[in-house]
Amino acid sequence: MSHISSSTKVVQPVSVPARLPWLALLALAMTGFICILTETIPAGLLPHIVEGLNISKGMAGQLVTLYAIGSLVAAIPFAMFTAGMRRRPLLLAIIAGFLVFNTITAISSSYALTLAARFFAGVAAGAAWGMIAGYARRMVPDALKGRALAVAMVGTPIALTFGVPAGTLLGDLIGWRAVFGLMSLLTLVLMVWVLWKVPDYPGQPADERMTMGQVFVLPGIRPILMVVLTWMLAHNILYTYIAPFLERSGLGSRVDLVLLVFGLAAIVSIWIVGLLIDRKLRLLTLLSLLGFALVSAALWVGGTSVPVVYAAVALWGLTFGGAATLLQTAQANASGEEGVDIVMPINTTVWNLAIAGGGIVGGALLELIGVQSFPAVLLILLLIAWIIAWSAKRHGFPGKR
Repeated sequence: MSHISSSTKVVQPVSVPARLPWLALLALAMTGFICILTETIPAGLLPHIVEGLNISKGMAGQLVTLYAIGSLVAAIPFAMFTAGMRRRPLLLAIIAGFLVFNTITAISSSYALTLAARFFAGVAAGAAWGMIAGYARRMVPDALKGRALAVAMVGTPIALTFGVPAGTLLGDLIGWRAVFGLMSLLTLVLMVWVLWKVPDYPGQPADERMTMGQVFVLPGIRPILMVVLTWMLAHNILYTYIAPFLERSGLGSRVDLVLLVFGLAAIVSIWIVGLLIDRKLRLLTLLSLLGFALVSAALWVGGTSVPVVYAAVALWGLTFGGAATLLQTAQANASGEEGVDIVMPINTTVWNLAIAGGGIVGGALLELIGVQSFPAVLLILLLIAWIIAWSAKRHGFPGKR
Protein backbone atom coordinates (compact mmCIF):
# COMPACT_ATOMS: atom_id res chain seq x y z
CA MET A 1 0.00 0.00 0.00
CA SER A 2 3.07 2.27 0.13
CA HIS A 3 2.69 3.34 -3.49
CA ILE A 4 -0.95 4.29 -2.85
CA SER A 5 0.03 6.42 0.11
CA SER A 6 2.68 8.29 -1.84
CA SER A 7 0.31 8.75 -4.75
CA THR A 8 -2.28 10.25 -2.44
CA LYS A 9 0.25 12.76 -1.18
CA VAL A 10 0.92 13.94 -4.70
CA VAL A 11 -2.74 14.17 -5.63
CA GLN A 12 -3.94 15.89 -2.46
CA PRO A 13 -0.91 17.47 -0.72
CA VAL A 14 -1.03 18.80 2.82
CA SER A 15 -0.77 22.35 1.43
CA VAL A 16 -4.10 22.21 -0.44
CA PRO A 17 -5.26 25.86 -0.32
CA ALA A 18 -7.93 26.81 2.21
CA ARG A 19 -9.31 29.27 -0.33
CA LEU A 20 -10.14 29.00 -4.00
CA PRO A 21 -7.19 29.05 -6.46
CA TRP A 22 -9.00 31.54 -8.67
CA LEU A 23 -6.53 31.79 -11.55
CA ALA A 24 -6.28 28.02 -11.91
CA LEU A 25 -10.05 27.56 -11.80
CA LEU A 26 -10.62 30.40 -14.26
CA ALA A 27 -8.24 28.66 -16.68
CA LEU A 28 -10.61 25.68 -16.55
CA ALA A 29 -13.52 28.08 -17.05
CA MET A 30 -11.76 29.46 -20.13
CA THR A 31 -11.43 25.91 -21.43
CA GLY A 32 -15.18 25.48 -21.10
CA PHE A 33 -15.68 28.87 -22.77
CA ILE A 34 -13.67 27.71 -25.78
CA CYS A 35 -15.61 24.42 -25.91
CA ILE A 36 -18.97 26.22 -26.04
CA LEU A 37 -17.78 28.96 -28.38
CA THR A 38 -16.26 26.47 -30.82
CA GLU A 39 -19.50 24.47 -30.76
CA THR A 40 -21.97 27.30 -31.25
CA ILE A 41 -20.17 29.99 -33.26
CA PRO A 42 -21.03 28.46 -36.67
CA ALA A 43 -24.71 29.20 -35.98
CA GLY A 44 -23.97 32.93 -35.82
CA LEU A 45 -21.61 32.79 -38.81
CA LEU A 46 -23.86 30.59 -40.94
CA PRO A 47 -24.47 33.00 -43.88
CA HIS A 48 -20.74 33.78 -44.15
CA ILE A 49 -19.78 30.08 -44.02
CA VAL A 50 -22.37 29.26 -46.70
CA GLU A 51 -20.84 31.86 -48.99
CA GLY A 52 -17.23 31.06 -48.11
CA LEU A 53 -17.48 27.31 -48.71
CA ASN A 54 -20.14 27.60 -51.45
CA ILE A 55 -22.53 25.22 -49.69
CA SER A 56 -26.18 25.21 -48.65
CA LYS A 57 -27.48 26.29 -45.24
CA GLY A 58 -28.32 22.69 -44.44
CA MET A 59 -24.78 21.60 -45.22
CA ALA A 60 -23.39 24.42 -43.09
CA GLY A 61 -25.61 23.31 -40.22
CA GLN A 62 -23.83 19.97 -40.19
CA LEU A 63 -20.74 21.75 -38.86
CA VAL A 64 -22.58 21.92 -35.54
CA THR A 65 -23.91 18.36 -35.88
CA LEU A 66 -20.46 16.83 -36.48
CA TYR A 67 -19.06 18.65 -33.48
CA ALA A 68 -21.82 17.23 -31.26
CA ILE A 69 -21.27 13.73 -32.64
CA GLY A 70 -17.54 13.99 -31.91
CA SER A 71 -18.28 14.93 -28.28
CA LEU A 72 -20.85 12.18 -27.94
CA VAL A 73 -18.75 9.28 -29.19
CA ALA A 74 -15.43 10.34 -27.66
CA ALA A 75 -16.18 11.25 -24.06
CA ILE A 76 -16.32 7.80 -22.43
CA PRO A 77 -13.63 5.99 -24.50
CA PHE A 78 -11.23 8.92 -24.12
CA ALA A 79 -11.67 9.01 -20.35
CA MET A 80 -11.10 5.27 -20.00
CA PHE A 81 -8.03 5.31 -22.25
CA THR A 82 -6.39 8.32 -20.53
CA ALA A 83 -7.35 7.63 -16.89
CA GLY A 84 -3.74 6.85 -15.93
CA MET A 85 -2.18 9.87 -17.65
CA ARG A 86 -0.99 12.98 -15.86
CA ARG A 87 -3.67 15.65 -15.87
CA ARG A 88 -1.95 18.86 -17.00
CA PRO A 89 -0.19 17.44 -20.09
CA LEU A 90 -3.50 15.81 -21.04
CA LEU A 91 -5.37 19.10 -20.63
CA LEU A 92 -2.75 20.89 -22.72
CA ALA A 93 -3.09 18.25 -25.44
CA ILE A 94 -6.86 18.77 -25.50
CA ILE A 95 -6.48 22.54 -25.75
CA ALA A 96 -3.92 22.04 -28.52
CA GLY A 97 -6.61 20.05 -30.34
CA PHE A 98 -8.80 23.16 -30.40
CA LEU A 99 -5.84 25.14 -31.69
CA VAL A 100 -5.22 22.71 -34.56
CA PHE A 101 -8.81 22.07 -35.61
CA ASN A 102 -10.02 25.67 -35.34
CA THR A 103 -7.00 26.70 -37.41
CA ILE A 104 -7.88 24.10 -40.04
CA THR A 105 -11.46 25.41 -40.07
CA ALA A 106 -10.13 28.95 -40.53
CA ILE A 107 -8.01 28.13 -43.60
CA SER A 108 -9.80 25.18 -45.19
CA SER A 109 -11.54 25.63 -48.54
CA SER A 110 -12.77 22.01 -48.55
CA TYR A 111 -16.14 21.20 -47.04
CA ALA A 112 -15.09 17.61 -46.27
CA LEU A 113 -11.91 18.76 -44.49
CA THR A 114 -13.88 21.36 -42.53
CA LEU A 115 -16.38 18.70 -41.44
CA ALA A 116 -13.51 16.47 -40.29
CA ALA A 117 -11.96 19.35 -38.35
CA ARG A 118 -15.30 20.03 -36.66
CA PHE A 119 -15.69 16.37 -35.71
CA PHE A 120 -12.27 16.23 -34.07
CA ALA A 121 -12.84 19.57 -32.35
CA GLY A 122 -15.92 17.88 -30.88
CA VAL A 123 -13.74 14.99 -29.74
CA ALA A 124 -11.54 17.52 -27.91
CA ALA A 125 -14.64 19.03 -26.30
CA GLY A 126 -15.90 15.65 -25.12
CA ALA A 127 -12.50 14.98 -23.58
CA ALA A 128 -12.42 18.41 -21.92
CA TRP A 129 -15.88 18.11 -20.37
CA GLY A 130 -14.85 14.76 -18.94
CA MET A 131 -11.89 16.39 -17.17
CA ILE A 132 -12.95 19.83 -15.97
CA ALA A 133 -15.11 18.81 -13.01
CA GLY A 134 -12.69 16.28 -11.53
CA TYR A 135 -9.74 18.62 -12.10
CA ALA A 136 -11.45 21.53 -10.32
CA ARG A 137 -12.39 19.37 -7.34
CA ARG A 138 -8.82 18.10 -6.90
CA MET A 139 -7.54 21.66 -6.38
CA VAL A 140 -9.46 22.31 -3.16
CA PRO A 141 -10.41 20.69 0.16
CA ASP A 142 -13.78 18.97 0.56
CA ALA A 143 -15.54 22.04 1.93
CA LEU A 144 -14.86 24.01 -1.27
CA LYS A 145 -15.36 21.37 -3.97
CA GLY A 146 -18.80 22.53 -5.04
CA ARG A 147 -17.77 26.18 -5.14
CA ALA A 148 -14.65 25.33 -7.14
CA LEU A 149 -16.77 23.51 -9.70
CA ALA A 150 -19.12 26.51 -9.94
CA VAL A 151 -16.16 28.76 -10.81
CA ALA A 152 -14.83 26.25 -13.35
CA MET A 153 -18.25 26.12 -15.07
CA VAL A 154 -18.74 29.88 -15.41
CA GLY A 155 -17.29 29.93 -18.92
CA THR A 156 -20.39 28.24 -20.35
CA PRO A 157 -23.00 30.96 -19.75
CA ILE A 158 -20.44 33.66 -20.57
CA ALA A 159 -19.81 32.03 -23.96
CA LEU A 160 -23.53 31.66 -24.63
CA THR A 161 -24.34 35.20 -23.47
CA PHE A 162 -21.47 37.24 -24.88
CA GLY A 163 -19.15 35.00 -26.90
CA VAL A 164 -21.52 33.99 -29.69
CA PRO A 165 -22.99 37.48 -30.28
CA ALA A 166 -19.50 39.01 -30.22
CA GLY A 167 -18.25 36.35 -32.64
CA THR A 168 -21.19 37.02 -34.94
CA LEU A 169 -20.46 40.75 -34.92
CA LEU A 170 -16.78 40.11 -35.63
CA GLY A 171 -17.79 37.83 -38.50
CA ASP A 172 -19.59 40.75 -40.10
CA LEU A 173 -16.57 43.01 -39.59
CA ILE A 174 -13.54 40.82 -40.34
CA GLY A 175 -14.95 37.58 -41.83
CA TRP A 176 -15.78 34.15 -40.44
CA ARG A 177 -12.31 32.72 -41.08
CA ALA A 178 -10.69 35.45 -39.00
CA VAL A 179 -13.07 34.64 -36.14
CA PHE A 180 -11.85 31.04 -36.06
CA GLY A 181 -8.30 32.37 -36.28
CA LEU A 182 -8.90 34.56 -33.23
CA MET A 183 -10.21 31.54 -31.37
CA SER A 184 -6.96 29.75 -32.17
CA LEU A 185 -5.00 32.67 -30.73
CA LEU A 186 -7.18 32.47 -27.64
CA THR A 187 -6.22 28.81 -27.19
CA LEU A 188 -2.54 29.76 -27.37
CA VAL A 189 -3.07 32.23 -24.53
CA LEU A 190 -4.91 29.56 -22.59
CA MET A 191 -2.08 27.06 -22.99
CA VAL A 192 0.36 29.57 -21.48
CA TRP A 193 -2.14 30.26 -18.70
CA VAL A 194 -2.46 26.55 -17.90
CA LEU A 195 1.31 26.13 -17.77
CA TRP A 196 1.55 29.17 -15.49
CA LYS A 197 -1.20 28.53 -12.97
CA VAL A 198 -2.86 25.11 -13.24
CA PRO A 199 -1.28 22.46 -10.98
CA ASP A 200 -0.45 19.02 -12.33
CA TYR A 201 -1.77 15.77 -10.85
CA PRO A 202 -1.06 12.13 -11.66
CA GLY A 203 -3.66 9.91 -13.23
CA GLN A 204 -5.23 7.08 -11.30
CA PRO A 205 -3.17 3.89 -10.86
CA ALA A 206 -4.78 0.94 -12.62
CA ASP A 207 -5.49 -0.91 -9.36
CA GLU A 208 -7.40 2.11 -7.96
CA ARG A 209 -9.41 2.79 -11.09
CA MET A 210 -13.13 2.06 -11.29
CA THR A 211 -14.70 0.71 -14.47
CA MET A 212 -17.68 2.33 -16.15
CA GLY A 213 -19.87 -0.58 -15.05
CA GLN A 214 -18.79 -0.20 -11.42
CA VAL A 215 -19.53 3.53 -11.47
CA PHE A 216 -22.87 3.11 -13.22
CA VAL A 217 -24.26 0.79 -10.52
CA LEU A 218 -23.20 2.99 -7.59
CA PRO A 219 -26.20 4.15 -5.53
CA GLY A 220 -27.46 7.50 -6.75
CA ILE A 221 -25.72 7.60 -10.13
CA ARG A 222 -28.63 6.38 -12.26
CA PRO A 223 -31.23 8.69 -10.67
CA ILE A 224 -28.92 11.65 -11.22
CA LEU A 225 -28.40 10.68 -14.87
CA MET A 226 -32.17 10.41 -15.32
CA VAL A 227 -32.53 13.92 -13.91
CA VAL A 228 -29.83 15.09 -16.34
CA LEU A 229 -31.67 13.50 -19.27
CA THR A 230 -35.14 14.83 -18.46
CA TRP A 231 -34.02 18.29 -17.30
CA MET A 232 -31.71 18.90 -20.26
CA LEU A 233 -34.23 17.46 -22.72
CA ALA A 234 -36.80 19.97 -21.49
CA HIS A 235 -34.25 22.80 -21.67
CA ASN A 236 -33.09 21.98 -25.18
CA ILE A 237 -36.59 21.61 -26.64
CA LEU A 238 -37.22 25.26 -25.72
CA TYR A 239 -33.68 26.59 -26.26
CA THR A 240 -33.22 25.02 -29.70
CA TYR A 241 -36.52 26.37 -31.00
CA ILE A 242 -36.66 29.60 -29.04
CA ALA A 243 -36.96 31.72 -32.22
CA PRO A 244 -40.22 30.14 -33.50
CA PHE A 245 -41.59 30.01 -29.94
CA LEU A 246 -41.06 33.75 -29.51
CA GLU A 247 -43.01 34.52 -32.66
CA ARG A 248 -46.24 33.91 -30.70
CA SER A 249 -45.55 36.98 -28.56
CA GLY A 250 -44.17 39.10 -31.40
CA LEU A 251 -40.61 38.74 -30.13
CA GLY A 252 -39.34 36.70 -33.06
CA SER A 253 -37.05 39.56 -34.11
CA ARG A 254 -35.70 40.07 -30.58
CA VAL A 255 -34.18 36.65 -29.98
CA ASP A 256 -30.84 38.31 -29.23
CA LEU A 257 -32.32 40.42 -26.42
CA VAL A 258 -34.30 37.50 -24.99
CA LEU A 259 -31.19 35.30 -24.91
CA LEU A 260 -29.21 38.14 -23.32
CA VAL A 261 -31.77 38.22 -20.48
CA PHE A 262 -31.46 34.44 -20.20
CA GLY A 263 -27.66 34.54 -20.13
CA LEU A 264 -27.38 37.33 -17.56
CA ALA A 265 -29.80 35.49 -15.27
CA ALA A 266 -27.78 32.30 -15.78
CA ILE A 267 -24.60 34.05 -14.61
CA VAL A 268 -26.41 35.25 -11.47
CA SER A 269 -27.56 31.65 -10.95
CA ILE A 270 -23.99 30.35 -11.06
CA TRP A 271 -22.97 32.93 -8.45
CA ILE A 272 -25.83 31.91 -6.13
CA VAL A 273 -25.15 28.21 -6.62
CA GLY A 274 -21.44 28.73 -6.01
CA LEU A 275 -22.16 30.34 -2.64
CA LEU A 276 -24.57 27.66 -1.40
CA ILE A 277 -23.87 24.39 -3.20
CA ASP A 278 -21.57 22.83 -0.61
CA ARG A 279 -24.37 23.09 1.99
CA LYS A 280 -27.63 23.17 0.00
CA LEU A 281 -27.20 20.91 -3.04
CA ARG A 282 -30.52 19.09 -2.62
CA LEU A 283 -32.53 22.27 -1.96
CA LEU A 284 -30.97 24.13 -4.90
CA THR A 285 -31.66 21.23 -7.25
CA LEU A 286 -35.31 20.89 -6.22
CA LEU A 287 -35.88 24.67 -6.35
CA SER A 288 -34.27 24.88 -9.80
CA LEU A 289 -36.51 22.15 -11.19
CA LEU A 290 -39.58 23.68 -9.55
CA GLY A 291 -38.68 27.10 -10.92
CA PHE A 292 -38.33 25.75 -14.47
CA ALA A 293 -41.68 23.98 -14.06
CA LEU A 294 -43.21 27.35 -13.08
CA VAL A 295 -41.63 28.84 -16.22
CA SER A 296 -43.32 26.16 -18.31
CA ALA A 297 -46.67 26.81 -16.63
CA ALA A 298 -46.32 30.57 -17.18
CA LEU A 299 -45.47 30.10 -20.86
CA TRP A 300 -48.39 27.69 -21.21
CA VAL A 301 -50.83 30.27 -19.85
CA GLY A 302 -49.22 33.51 -21.01
CA GLY A 303 -46.82 32.65 -23.80
CA THR A 304 -48.31 35.35 -26.05
CA SER A 305 -47.64 38.14 -23.52
CA VAL A 306 -44.35 40.03 -23.85
CA PRO A 307 -43.97 40.81 -20.09
CA VAL A 308 -44.76 37.19 -19.17
CA VAL A 309 -42.21 35.90 -21.69
CA TYR A 310 -39.43 38.18 -20.42
CA ALA A 311 -40.16 37.31 -16.78
CA ALA A 312 -40.30 33.60 -17.60
CA VAL A 313 -37.02 33.75 -19.53
CA ALA A 314 -35.30 35.51 -16.60
CA LEU A 315 -36.54 32.79 -14.21
CA TRP A 316 -35.50 30.14 -16.75
CA GLY A 317 -31.95 31.52 -16.72
CA LEU A 318 -31.92 31.56 -12.92
CA THR A 319 -32.97 27.91 -12.81
CA PHE A 320 -30.58 26.76 -15.54
CA GLY A 321 -27.32 28.63 -14.95
CA GLY A 322 -26.20 26.45 -12.05
CA ALA A 323 -27.67 23.21 -13.39
CA ALA A 324 -24.41 21.77 -14.68
CA THR A 325 -22.65 22.54 -11.39
CA LEU A 326 -25.46 21.02 -9.31
CA LEU A 327 -25.67 17.84 -11.36
CA GLN A 328 -21.93 17.31 -11.69
CA THR A 329 -21.42 17.91 -7.97
CA ALA A 330 -24.14 15.38 -7.19
CA GLN A 331 -22.45 12.85 -9.50
CA ALA A 332 -19.01 13.50 -8.02
CA ASN A 333 -20.38 13.06 -4.48
CA ALA A 334 -22.13 9.82 -5.45
CA SER A 335 -19.17 8.36 -7.34
CA GLY A 336 -16.41 9.41 -4.92
CA GLU A 337 -12.96 10.59 -5.97
CA GLU A 338 -12.17 7.14 -7.41
CA GLY A 339 -15.05 7.32 -9.90
CA VAL A 340 -15.34 11.02 -10.70
CA ASP A 341 -13.18 10.86 -13.85
CA ILE A 342 -15.43 8.10 -15.22
CA VAL A 343 -18.84 9.48 -14.23
CA MET A 344 -18.18 12.87 -15.84
CA PRO A 345 -17.76 11.45 -19.36
CA ILE A 346 -20.96 9.45 -18.80
CA ASN A 347 -22.62 12.74 -17.87
CA THR A 348 -21.23 14.36 -21.03
CA THR A 349 -22.68 11.55 -23.13
CA VAL A 350 -26.13 11.80 -21.54
CA TRP A 351 -26.02 15.59 -21.79
CA ASN A 352 -25.29 15.42 -25.53
CA LEU A 353 -28.03 12.83 -26.00
CA ALA A 354 -30.41 15.31 -24.39
CA ILE A 355 -29.20 18.07 -26.73
CA ALA A 356 -29.79 15.83 -29.74
CA GLY A 357 -33.10 14.68 -28.30
CA GLY A 358 -34.21 18.27 -27.78
CA GLY A 359 -33.64 18.97 -31.45
CA ILE A 360 -35.48 15.84 -32.57
CA VAL A 361 -38.42 16.00 -30.14
CA GLY A 362 -38.79 19.76 -30.45
CA GLY A 363 -38.69 19.54 -34.24
CA ALA A 364 -41.36 16.84 -34.26
CA LEU A 365 -43.59 18.84 -31.92
CA LEU A 366 -43.07 21.96 -34.02
CA GLU A 367 -44.08 20.21 -37.24
CA LEU A 368 -46.92 18.04 -35.90
CA ILE A 369 -48.58 20.24 -33.26
CA GLY A 370 -46.88 23.62 -33.10
CA VAL A 371 -44.82 25.56 -30.56
CA GLN A 372 -47.85 25.92 -28.29
CA SER A 373 -47.26 22.28 -27.30
CA PHE A 374 -43.80 23.00 -25.85
CA PRO A 375 -44.81 24.20 -22.33
CA ALA A 376 -46.97 21.15 -21.61
CA VAL A 377 -44.23 18.74 -22.68
CA LEU A 378 -41.64 20.67 -20.68
CA LEU A 379 -43.88 20.59 -17.61
CA ILE A 380 -44.25 16.81 -17.83
CA LEU A 381 -40.49 16.27 -18.21
CA LEU A 382 -39.68 18.61 -15.33
CA LEU A 383 -42.19 17.02 -12.98
CA ILE A 384 -40.63 13.64 -13.76
CA ALA A 385 -37.16 15.08 -13.04
CA TRP A 386 -38.39 16.67 -9.79
CA ILE A 387 -39.96 13.41 -8.57
CA ILE A 388 -36.76 11.48 -9.32
CA ALA A 389 -34.61 14.10 -7.56
CA TRP A 390 -36.94 14.17 -4.56
CA SER A 391 -36.95 10.38 -4.31
CA ALA A 392 -33.13 10.15 -4.48
CA LYS A 393 -32.71 11.79 -1.08
CA ARG A 394 -30.40 9.16 0.35
CA HIS A 395 -27.70 8.91 -2.32
CA GLY A 396 -28.30 11.02 -5.43
CA PHE A 397 -29.42 14.28 -3.81
CA PRO A 398 -28.98 13.74 -0.05
CA GLY A 399 -30.62 16.10 2.39
CA LYS A 400 -27.36 17.05 4.07
CA ARG A 401 -26.23 18.48 0.76
